[in-house]
Amino acid sequence: MEYRNLGRTGVKVSELCLGTMMFGRHATEHDSVAMVEHALEHGINFIDTANAYSAGASERFVGKALNARAWSSRPKRFSRRTRRTRTRAG
Repeated sequence: MEYRNLGRTGVKVSELCLGTMMFGRHATEHDSVAMVEHALEHGINFIDTANAYSAGASERFVGKALNARAWSSRPKRFSRRTRRTRTRAG
């Protein structure tokens, strides 16, 4: 996996980003967590999510995957991009 600097922050992010817009809509929680695990195992540390994706299911699923992984013994570094949007009721 190739990595790029995130501006001048000193943080390195993968050139590929895992988009999670369909988590909770077309992908079940189990499948979503498996996709996050697969991406992390292949060096992706850049995950795009937003509270508007599937009424917040995307962020919950990503959080579950990262939380489960945080308890493993291997060191991890993640960059997560979150976009907050206004949603209308109904």
